[in-house]
Amino acid sequence: MAKVLIFHHSMGLTEGIHTFADELRKEGHTVFVPDLYEGHVFRTIKDGMAYVKEIGFEEMMERGARVAHELPSDIVYAGFSLGVLPAQKLAQTREGAIGALLFYSCVPAAMFGSPWPSELPVQIHGMDADPYFVDEGDLGAARELVASANQAELFLYPGDQHLFADSSLPSYDADATALLLERVLEFLRQFK
Repeated sequence: MAKVLIFHHSMGLTEGIHTFADELRKEGHTVFVPDLYEGHVFRTIKDGMAYVKEIGFEEMMERGARVAHELPSDIVYAGFSLGVLPAQKLAQTREGAIGALLFYSCVPAAMFGSPWPSELPVQIHGMDADPYFVDEGDLGAARELVASANQAELFLYPGDQHLFADSSLPSYDADATALLLERVLEFLRQFK
């Protein structure tokens, strides 16, 4: 079974992130869910992003890298929104990565100084009318990444919610999350 390292979104390590991790564990996967905010959880994306600006984006990614370097290298990196930054960077640049799951976000591969490894499997999930995902360039970056990789999938779900797979938030969409989870579990089956 796969080893999966999940990085939380800008609101912090919410109960919904734990619930998602538990769904993967039920299928036998080993899941690591570090708290990059050192206990802080925020009520809004805006508040969470203010905290990130205070500590710095580079520090956020460094915290993710420090956690990853304590774990085996043959891992699937997963990130939710802001958590995509360390997940995508590590998947792209850390030797031994076996896959990536990018939820609600994607950045141009060039941001990390190298192209996406063409043989590294990746899934990207987002809502087709999510203003963060669609209007801020993430969808375009996702399409470019998928076009450059041999094992890449982009899944768009109907709706405009950003953190739609976090069951502890008002933005939660149960139907979209069920389909997302089904696709993620199918993706992880290749690493048995």
